[in-house]
Amino acid sequence: MAENSGAGKQSVSRRDLATVAGAVAAGAAAGAVLPGGTAAAQAGEREFRADPGRGPRRRPNVLVILGDDLGWADLGSYGSPHIRTPHLDRLARQGVRFTHAYSAAAVCSPTRFALYTGRYPGRLRGGLEEPIARPDKLVGIPPEHPTLASLLKGAGYATAMFGKWHCGFLPWYSPLKSGWDVFFGNLSGAVDYYSKVSGAGVDLYEGEVPVESLDYYTDTIADRAAEFVRRDHGRPWLLNLNFTTPHWPWEAPGDRDVSAMITARVRAGDPRALWHDDGGSLETYRKMVESLDSAVGRVLHALRVTGQEKDTIVLFSSDNGGERWSHQWPLSGQKAGLNEGGIRVPNILRWPAAIRPGQVSHIPVVTHDWTATLLEAAGVKPAGTHPLDGHSLVPYLLKEARPPARDLFWRTRQERALRRGDWKYLRTAAGTEKLHDLAADPREQADLARRDPRLLADLRASWEAVDRTLLAYPS
Repeated sequence: MAENSGAGKQSVSRRDLATVAGAVAAGAAAGAVLPGGTAAAQAGEREFRADPGRGPRRRPNVLVILGDDLGWADLGSYGSPHIRTPHLDRLARQGVRFTHAYSAAAVCSPTRFALYTGRYPGRLRGGLEEPIARPDKLVGIPPEHPTLASLLKGAGYATAMFGKWHCGFLPWYSPLKSGWDVFFGNLSGAVDYYSKVSGAGVDLYEGEVPVESLDYYTDTIADRAAEFVRRDHGRPWLLNLNFTTPHWPWEAPGDRDVSAMITARVRAGDPRALWHDDGGSLETYRKMVESLDSAVGRVLHALRVTGQEKDTIVLFSSDNGGERWSHQWPLSGQKAGLNEGGIRVPNILRWPAAIRPGQVSHIPVVTHDWTATLLEAAGVKPAGTHPLDGHSLVPYLLKEARPPARDLFWRTRQERALRRGDWKYLRTAAGTEKLHDLAADPREQADLARRDPRLLADLRASWEAVDRTLLAYPS
């Protein structure tokens, strides 16, 4: 296979696209559900193509919505067999659905570092935590570091965040210290959906002031976001809406008895209470994801009724792959690992002023690409002192340019991975090095390392070259 290791693998191959197109046609005719989405959704999708004549009229608003531990196939439009997500499926029909989109990391905090800074998580000490577990003055996004919010704010944008921050604790770090004008949400990685208890007590803040709320958290932050959208804005805005759904504990709307049990265990000192290892079910998980979909629908409705839909970029994604109850097929692995199931995520982009609806893109993209993309779309330059690691997709999305040809890089304390075109280099926690052709084998079951040792060595060397530019993990 060595002859396939050159330029022909710099983007998703013609073979892959032809296979997808053929499978869509055949599967749709047969009523089959295909990997990456329902047959009905795929049958109506077109391969992405930019429309240069469609250009935006003004600087866009930016709405970034993150699910938390949402699996790649947990939405109807990505192939879930039992979860109904009509609002997110409609969003996909109205924009572009990405089938090879990735989180920057396999767990919460480092991916959020990448989204907010546009850089590899390992460029900052806090990005080495997988994830941030407790207050530490060394661990967070430094207030002086440029962020998506601070750069847009400096260009005249109003900025707000509702929901999960997970990029450092007070008194050293908070969204207000990193460019957001408004914040209502939690600083830690997980809270009880009703009591808002975390491992260190109630974790809910209005700005930097502790507050209490006993309503279902998914609904509360969605209502806050919808209210922000409905304000009389005299300038463009950035809104980060960071759900904790469907992250554990496994509590669907109405599960107050479960919440009371979890809260009592936390307050009694049980360090694993929020992990809820002894709870949850497919039915509870279904209800949680469907509540996320309903909450997103309310915010999108606010955009529509206020006349801001056309000129607002909506980006929906997850902070990493799913776990326990997620539907990941055909991917293997889950959150915390670098198999596809740990890092490939649902990713939808809608911008009616600039991008045609009903499209699907198979190009590989990663979290920090979206930081670069949103900045360029808003006409804002990155800080020269902190060059971005992400690549802007604006030329591809708006100008018919080829997508950026580059490697995608990941690391954890135990694992390493690099993707180049269809090829993926993976070193497991056991130290085994593997080589996969994701076009033929998205499930990563065929290890081709012995067939193409030269390509394996090349990808390993490229991974090590990036790794040398990053901070080392603390011992």
